[in-house]
Amino acid sequence: MESRKFPYTLWIGTEPETVRNPYTGDKCTLPPDAVAVYDFTKGCEMTSNWEGVQAGCDWFRQHFPAEYYTLLD
Repeated sequence: MESRKFPYTLWIGTEPETVRNPYTGDKCTLPPDAVAVYDFTKGCEMTSNWEGVQAGCDWFRQHFPAEYYTLLD
């Protein structure tokens, strides 16, 4: 299995979660590591940390492309 490492330290839960795009209402169920990266990315967006947003989007495009287009694009 390909590693899905992320360049930041994150708290990762233990259960999958359903995440909803706040603009379109579309939703996806994500594994715990993807939930952590999504939360990190949205938090960076709220604080104008564009480097963090880019890192999160890059990670999603590589590991979860369909979910990226549903949640972050």
